[in-house]
Amino acid sequence: MKILIARLNHETNTFSPVPTPIEAFGINGPDYDQNAYQANKGAKTAMGAFIDLAEQMGAEIVTPLSATANPSGPVDAQAYRIMTQHILDKAVGCDAIMLDLHGAMVVEDSNDGEGDLLERLKAQCPHVPIAVALDLHGNVTQKMIDNADIMVGFKTYPHIDMYEAGELAGRILRETLNGDTTVALAWRPLPLMTHTLKSATQSPSMQTAINQAIQLEQSGDVHAATIMAGFSLADIPAPCLSVIVVGRNQQSAQAAADTLADEIWSNREGFVYVSEPLNSSIAKAKEMAREKGIAHPSCGDRDGPILLLDHSDNCMSGGTCDTMDVLQEALAQGLSNIVAGPLCDPESVAEMFEAGEGATITLPLGNKKELASMGVHKTPMEVTGTVMRLSPGEYVITGPTYHGMKCSMGRTALLTFNGVSIVVAERTHEPWDLGVFTCVGLDPASFDYVLLKSRMYCRPVFFPIAKGYVECDSVGATSSNYDLFPFQNLDRPVYPLDKDTARR
Repeated sequence: MKILIARLNHETNTFSPVPTPIEAFGINGPDYDQNAYQANKGAKTAMGAFIDLAEQMGAEIVTPLSATANPSGPVDAQAYRIMTQHILDKAVGCDAIMLDLHGAMVVEDSNDGEGDLLERLKAQCPHVPIAVALDLHGNVTQKMIDNADIMVGFKTYPHIDMYEAGELAGRILRETLNGDTTVALAWRPLPLMTHTLKSATQSPSMQTAINQAIQLEQSGDVHAATIMAGFSLADIPAPCLSVIVVGRNQQSAQAAADTLADEIWSNREGFVYVSEPLNSSIAKAKEMAREKGIAHPSCGDRDGPILLLDHSDNCMSGGTCDTMDVLQEALAQGLSNIVAGPLCDPESVAEMFEAGEGATITLPLGNKKELASMGVHKTPMEVTGTVMRLSPGEYVITGPTYHGMKCSMGRTALLTFNGVSIVVAERTHEPWDLGVFTCVGLDPASFDYVLLKSRMYCRPVFFPIAKGYVECDSVGATSSNYDLFPFQNLDRPVYPLDKDTARR
């Protein structure tokens, strides 16, 4: 048996000014063929699970592509054609296809990157079964459903079950190929734009829905049940929540999907996050810091710092990582002993590397990426500070998400000014680990406040050192305030934009 296994991941924020050329995929561009195999063999990715299953089956494995990029603007059309054509060329003569996709890819000339790929594969290989693993934040479409046989998504956010989702999808495919079972794919979309912070595993409404899906799987009534939270920061017809069920027959699978979706709709308010004003968030953080000896929920050390989570500028949702709103408000309210980062400002990094360690330098910091699609213009923050440390900006993740993976922020500099230590890097980067600070010689636990451009992935490693945290929303490409985004292509009505008229 010959099985094609490939990975193509991108979560597209159509409002993000960060481009997505082919170079954005991987460290030095996509991995092809044998390099794609090596990149995933032994890795806790869905593609890694597919490889393990295929090898257990004794199959001949074809791995044309492994390509994943941080969330950003629409994928370059030529880059998409190159990567998908490589998959299509290698699919000829295969007996099964396993794809590790995201589910929320928008291309410059298409709103449905995954649906287009699946449609072409199914047209080329009409009798070849296709199993797909998806990110929990996929925006599923009818075209995706029509051209896949098996579809399974993650159940955790922060995502730590990528391998398990791939393993489940692959196991169902294996049983189908062996003639041990039958499959039917059911889907139920809802006009519900969820907020990403409310799709977290610990968020009550999402947790309830996922638990119901798990119970359905454990009952043996269906092969797999997935709650797809969707990714709302895409100006497409339906960047919305949906339910996918892989069952043994169409009738029972659809009934299960409908039941899950109806229960979610009845709890729809639980998927909406209401941001408080930024000045209120900073005032709350200031008060928390004063409360000596009081531990706050979800965090560890009573004497640790307060985390300021700037989720309006998070690169793992397409943020520029260069807005200065939260830091400026913190300084305006008198906060000090702050460590912040990583800020993406390659121009400032170049100036600091030229000046050298120990130099005093004045430069315009951050606020350089125009948020043109949102009609937002910002001015860089003029600062005078000391270049304390220059670094290659590399570290290894110690936390549960991508544990052991080597990360690079590009050239990185530590600048200090006015009670602030700020890590400035050449690349947008999620603060996966304490390493974003230790790589420039800082211990974040020694500060009163730690400002992170992060929504969720920082939590497993930063919460244990912190006294508490405050979520900070401002004007950025990943804000939770939908009023900032000029949606033009949405199918309306949709909840919560049209609370009084949205119907399931």
